[in-house]
Amino acid sequence: MSRHWKRLLALAIGTLVLAVFGTSVVEAAAPPTLESLSAQTTQLQLSIDTTWVLIAGFLVFFMQTGFALLEAGLVRQSAVVNTLLENFIDAAVTILAWWAVGFAIAFGTDAGGLGLIGSDNFFLSEAITFTAPSGQSTTNQFIFNSIPTTYGMGAGGSSVGINTLTLFFFQFAFAATASTITTGAMAERTDFLGDLIYTTFMGAFSYPIIVHWVWNNGGWLAKMGYHDFAGSSVVHTVGGVTAIVGAYLLGPRANRGPWGQPPLPCNLSLATLGAMILWFGWYGFNPGSTLSTGNTGLMALVTVNTTLAAGAGAISTLLYVYIRTGKWHLFCTLNGSLAGLVAITAGCAFVAPWAAVLIGLTAGILVIVVVDLIESAKIDDPVGAFGVHGSCGMMGTLAIGFLGQPQLTLNQKGGLLLGGGLDLLFTQLIGLLAIILFTGAFSFILFGLLKSLGHLRVHPKADKIGIDVFEHGATAWPDVYPIKKLE
Repeated sequence: MSRHWKRLLALAIGTLVLAVFGTSVVEAAAPPTLESLSAQTTQLQLSIDTTWVLIAGFLVFFMQTGFALLEAGLVRQSAVVNTLLENFIDAAVTILAWWAVGFAIAFGTDAGGLGLIGSDNFFLSEAITFTAPSGQSTTNQFIFNSIPTTYGMGAGGSSVGINTLTLFFFQFAFAATASTITTGAMAERTDFLGDLIYTTFMGAFSYPIIVHWVWNNGGWLAKMGYHDFAGSSVVHTVGGVTAIVGAYLLGPRANRGPWGQPPLPCNLSLATLGAMILWFGWYGFNPGSTLSTGNTGLMALVTVNTTLAAGAGAISTLLYVYIRTGKWHLFCTLNGSLAGLVAITAGCAFVAPWAAVLIGLTAGILVIVVVDLIESAKIDDPVGAFGVHGSCGMMGTLAIGFLGQPQLTLNQKGGLLLGGGLDLLFTQLIGLLAIILFTGAFSFILFGLLKSLGHLRVHPKADKIGIDVFEHGATAWPDVYPIKKLE
């Protein structure tokens, strides 16, 4: 066949292919509509937001490791195993309590419009809807539902909402943090069964109720315009108040020495590593509370404010203690950085960077003053939990009322020192007092009942042989604190 005829044949075949498939090719290349582009953009934003919140939740959960190492390094050798197990099992207990009851109380539909407690979604019963497509009764489709919340939606947050399961996990990590704070103040002398009981009640009731008040659209404090972006009051004040009540009712550790001279930490290396992990984990705690990547400026502001406050807290504590003692004190400096982190957690999205520095500097000094006051009141708090989480959580919450930037706050009202008057400060004060009173009363009742049942303080024999040996038959320091010498 000549070259001419070959070209004609190839042209004919090409024409036939275009005739058969050309229409579908053109249709496939049709430009997308505005509606389809909008739907794709929304789905992409939701996917990114969900990934962001889950990763932030992983960071917050990793803070359990930080708390475990910090507390294990600050207690005595005879209580390290007990401290590690309490921090570990707190997460296991809390996830079940949070799943069964806590999440529903926190983020469920408000009961009676009173703003006090949630009333549905127990056991995550409404997190997933199963629907059968028309004509396919045996094939199920999943619909992952979402919950309206004020949480993380302030200061220009995105309106795209993450699904219920994502919020459940993220907030579980917060709930576990609240109970873990308490273990530090009650270390070395709490009955282990008592620890399991109070952790369950915190995860199921006391923490979720406060969450409902503040972070649920129907909560009474949310309606008032109360500001707590990531939990200075909701998480840290609740944990700190519960901790100090427990420490007070427990009484001091056995053989702890004279007041004003608490026992020395057993391992500052562990404590330092724990504090550094907590600082790292806080980048899930605060920036993650945006619940969205839609406002990149807000994410950056929260991150910068968090870091500035942590650094300022560490520096002010370091210098304050040096002026008092002439020594550069590691333990105090660690607590100073944590104090700055706790204090900025409420206002990290509502204040300017200069205000974050001021909040951190104040927290670094406040934590030492309060730790000294607690010691002088003869309440034994081995790790300074109330000084760090309780007092600095309260201060950071009130600081919004003084330093809140009007362009950033939920209601566009500034703090007292920025010309906003007393409105915001008054709201913060009312909300904080309510949280303290409820948490304090709940804790006194809970710990009082445990004490009357003989499950608050460990058996007196543990004071003689050590809680690790008595409760667990183990020791973390066999060369220093061997079991066979204590039997």
